[in-house]
This record gives sequence, C-alpha cells and structure tokens, in this order.
Amino acid sequence: MSNKKNKSTNYLDYIPQRIESYKWDQDKEGNVTIFVENKGIFNRIAQKTLKKPEVSQIHLQGIGNFVWPLIDGETSIYDLGIKVKEHYGDEAEPLYERLSEYMRMLEQYGFISIKKEINE
Repeated sequence: MSNKKNKSTNYLDYIPQRIESYKWDQDKEGNVTIFVENKGIFNRIAQKTLKKPEVSQIHLQGIGNFVWPLIDGETSIYDLGIKVKEHYGDEAEPLYERLSEYMRMLEQYGFISIKKEINE
C-alpha cells in the first residue's frame, strides 16, 4: 500500500500567467493586440527578401479580449470563468469547455504559462 494521497487535479484550478516578454495593447473599444517579435536567422531573411514585418500583431477576438487583461498570475481559470459569465451571461456557454480550450491554446502558442499548483 502507498501512503501517497490520490490527488485529482482540476484544470479549472490552474492559474494562467501572461509571458511578460510579449508586449500587448488594448484600445478604447477593448480590443487586445499582442505583439510578437520575429527573431532568428530565418525571420531576418524573410524580413529582407519577402518584406515580412519585424513584429507581428496578433489580434484577439471576442471573449479573448475580455479575458487577456484578467490573466494576472493570481486568478484561477475557474475564477476567470465567473467573471466571463458575469459579463457575457449565457452567450459564453459552454463556458468552461471554451475557456479551458482557449487557455490551452494560449499556452501552446507560448503566450501564457499555467501554474499547476495553487498556493494554499
């Protein structure tokens, strides 16, 4: 027998944190743009030969514009969902499925990190 506790983790308890190296801006309408520097040798070549930009602009849409400024490294995905529900109501449904998938996507693209342990 093992003395380890069987802890089940819930993704909604995780805490997202924006990666600080990405600059971002929010206009007066609430639209968020993330600025991504195109670094590296291949990007330099593309910038010179194909006139690619040094900085790409990623424009968030919909609920992403609302959620991005709330990602502070302290608020859990569950608590973000409560704020989304308060703001969007039933329009946000299926809320936690959508929000979880959105957070996974932001993490996959490297815009956020997810803290899997909550400070108790």
